[in-house]
Amino acid sequence: MAQETNQIKNNFDQNQKLTLQEKVFVHSDKSVYLPGEIIWFKIYCVDASFHKPLNLSKVVYVDVLDGNQNAVMQAKISMNDGSGSGSLYIPVSVISGNYKLRAYTSCMKNFSPDYYFEKQITIVNTFKSPEPQAKEQLANYDVQFFPEGGNLVAGIASKVAFKVTNFKGQGLTTYKGAIIDQHNDTVARFEPLKFGMGSFVFTPLANNAYKAIIKGGKVTIAVKDLPATNSEGYVMQLKDNGGDQLEIAIKSTNKISGEVYLFAHTRQIVKVSQNAYLNSGEAHFTIDKAKLGEGISHITIFNGARQPVCERLYFKRPKQQLFIEASADQPQYATRKKVSMNIGVKNAASSYLPANLSLSVYRIDSLQHTDAEDIVNYLWLKSDLRGNIESPDYYFKNTNAETDAAIDNLMLSQGWRRFQWNDVLKNTKPAFNFLPEYNDHLITAKVVNGATGLPATDLVTYLSVPGKRVQLYAAKSDSLGRLVFNTKQLFGPGEIIVQTNSERDTAYRIDVLSPFSEQYAKHTESKFDLTSGMRNAIEEHSLGMQVQNVYAGNKIKQFYDPGVDSSGFYGKPYKTYLLDNYTRFTTMEEVLREYIREVNVVRSQKRYHIKVLNDNGFLQGDPLVMLDDVPVFNMDKVIAIDPLKVRKLEVMRERYFYGPSVQEGILSYTTYKGDLGGVEVDPHAVVLDYEGLQLQREFYSPVYDTEDAVKSRIPDFRNLLYWQPNVNLNISGKGQLSFYTSDEKGKYVGLVQGITRNGEVGSQYFSFDVR
Repeated sequence: MAQETNQIKNNFDQNQKLTLQEKVFVHSDKSVYLPGEIIWFKIYCVDASFHKPLNLSKVVYVDVLDGNQNAVMQAKISMNDGSGSGSLYIPVSVISGNYKLRAYTSCMKNFSPDYYFEKQITIVNTFKSPEPQAKEQLANYDVQFFPEGGNLVAGIASKVAFKVTNFKGQGLTTYKGAIIDQHNDTVARFEPLKFGMGSFVFTPLANNAYKAIIKGGKVTIAVKDLPATNSEGYVMQLKDNGGDQLEIAIKSTNKISGEVYLFAHTRQIVKVSQNAYLNSGEAHFTIDKAKLGEGISHITIFNGARQPVCERLYFKRPKQQLFIEASADQPQYATRKKVSMNIGVKNAASSYLPANLSLSVYRIDSLQHTDAEDIVNYLWLKSDLRGNIESPDYYFKNTNAETDAAIDNLMLSQGWRRFQWNDVLKNTKPAFNFLPEYNDHLITAKVVNGATGLPATDLVTYLSVPGKRVQLYAAKSDSLGRLVFNTKQLFGPGEIIVQTNSERDTAYRIDVLSPFSEQYAKHTESKFDLTSGMRNAIEEHSLGMQVQNVYAGNKIKQFYDPGVDSSGFYGKPYKTYLLDNYTRFTTMEEVLREYIREVNVVRSQKRYHIKVLNDNGFLQGDPLVMLDDVPVFNMDKVIAIDPLKVRKLEVMRERYFYGPSVQEGILSYTTYKGDLGGVEVDPHAVVLDYEGLQLQREFYSPVYDTEDAVKSRIPDFRNLLYWQPNVNLNISGKGQLSFYTSDEKGKYVGLVQGITRNGEVGSQYFSFDVR
C-alpha cells in the first residue's frame, strides 16, 4: 500500500507543479451605487497556495454582470507586483438590480469560472422605475442535501447536511423539516442552525426512497427527494471533539478485509497521507490537526484500486497574523473639516511590518451598509468554496461551539476541489487554452482561409495602433490559425488594425477575439429588493450624485498620465528626418530621392520599389514602411503619401528581425495629426475600436484648508469621502493620511485592508460622525 500511496502523492505533486494557480481579491469602495457614480476598486493577486502577492499576470479583467450574465461594464487593469487599481463609470442605461462584480486573469480562464473573484453589488437607478418584485412561491425555495463523504449507503448511518434558500438566494432562518420514506414514515427531523444550513444523522435502508417535507409554520414550502441510496459503497464520518486530533471512520458494506488510503491537502499542498486496513468493513484514521494547514483542507479516501470513494472538507481557523491599527483623530466632525488618521500594521508579536493596503471611507445608512466580505474571509474561506457564502465575516468574528458547528455545515454543503482526480491519477498533463500575460496585455485572433474556412498556418500577421506613438506587433499563426500579439503599454481607448501582407496574402479572414471570459459560474446573485425604508436614503444619494456630476464633473473625469515608453519597437533609429527642416517638396518621390540618403527609389514594370542602402550595399526587397504605425505594403501607396502632412521620417537601414517577421530595413512616417494623412487602409485589413489597459482615473477629494474654501458656495454632496488604493507602508509599518468631510452629515465608516509580502492579510473598520 505504501507504493500505492506514494504514487498518488507523486501524481498529485506533479499535477500541481504544472498548474500554478492564482487568486484575485477586489476591494471595492462600497457596495451600493447609482448610475452616474464611479465604482472604485483595488485588486490583489496572490498565489492560490500560499497567499503571497504574485507578480505573474500583468493584466486582470473586471466584469460587471447582470442577472442574465451580460456584461454591462468591463475593464482591463494593469498589474504590478500583484496589485493594481481601476474604476468603472456606471452608465444611466443600467437598470436597478443586484449585479456581479467579478475579476480574473487570463491564466485563470483555463480553470472553472468558480475560481474567479465574485462580489455582489447593488445599482439603484433613480431615473427608471424598478421591475415588479417576484412573489415567494413554492418553486422559489431551493433545497439541497449533502451526505458526508458524498454518498448514502444502505445500512450505514450517515450525517447529511442540508441547505434551504429563499427566492432572494438567502438562507431561510426558520423552518422545520422531516425525512419520510415511501410509506410516509418519519425517519428523521431537522431544523436549521445558521443561514438555512444544518445537519442530521440517519441510516438509509436498501430499496427505500426518501424525501424531505419542509414547513414554514404550518405551511409546506418545499418537498425534495434525498439523494439515491447505494446498495454498496463507503461512508465517511469525521469527528472533531475540540482536541488536538480529528477522528475519521470509514465504513463499507464490503465485509472483506482490504486497504483504504487517506489523503489530505490544504490548498493543493499535501499535508497528510495514511493507509489503514478495513476490518469487518471499518477502518479508522487519526489526524493531528497541527499537520493540517490553516483554512480549508480536502480529505479524500481511496480504495485499494486507487479510486476516490469519499471526500469532505475541514476548516482550521487561521490564527490572526496581521493587525491593522486605523482610527480617525476624533469621533465627530463638522462639515468641511479635516480628518487625520494614523495607520499601522503589526504582526502577532506586535512588530510593525511594511504592507500594501487600500482605504475606503463612505457614509452608511438604510441603503448602504458595511461590507461583510473582506480580504481575510475571502482568501481563507470564500475563495475555496463554490457558490454564495452568506455573511462570511460571521465565521471569523465568533469563536464558540455554535460557530464551529455552523462552519462544519458550510464545509459539508459547499465543498469543492480545484481539479479532477481522474486527471491526477492518470497523470494527464493539463491543457491550457489561455496564456498567462507575463509581460503585458495579449491580443488574440484567429485567421482562416476565406475560401475554404480552414485555419491558416504559419501566416505572418501585423497588428498596429494608429497614432503618433509607434505600436506595431507581429505574430505567426499556429496549426489552428491562432495568433497572439504581445502588446506593450497599450493604454486607453483607440483603434487597432490587423492585416496580412497585402502584396502576398489577401484571401484570409481575421477575427480578433475578446479577452474577457465567456464562462460563468452557475450560481446567481440574490434578487434585488427595494423597501420603503430606503426611500429617504435613495433620494439623498440621487441628489448627491447629480450635484457632484454638475459641479465637479470635470474633476471626476481627470486621468493620470500612464508614462509609457514612446520609442518605437526598433529603438533608436539610424536617422530621423524632420521634414520641416528641409525645403518642402510636393511629392514623396522627390523627398525620398533628394533628402533620404539611405534609400533608392526605383520603378519596375509600372510599380515603385524602395531599396534601403547601408555600408554593405542594398538590402533585398522592399522595407517595412509604416504610416502612423500602420504598415503600408504597396510601395505605390507610399509614393502617393502627401509629404506636406508628414512631420518626420525615421529610418532603420539594417535588416531587422521582429518576432516572426524579417524586415529589409524600416521607414516609419509620422503625420502631424496621427491620422494616416488621408491614406486609405487596405480593404482586406480588419479595423476595430479596441479598449486597451485602463487609464488611471484621479479620485477627486476637495481640500478645505482656507477660510474661503470652507465658505465656498459650491455644494459638496460626496458620500464617498476618500478612496486611496495605494497605501504603501514602508519598513516602519506606519503611515498618516488626511481628507476632508463633505456637506453630507451622518455616520461614516472606513475600511482598511491589505497584505504583506509574506501573504499575511488583515482588515480593520473604523467610524466617525459628521454633524
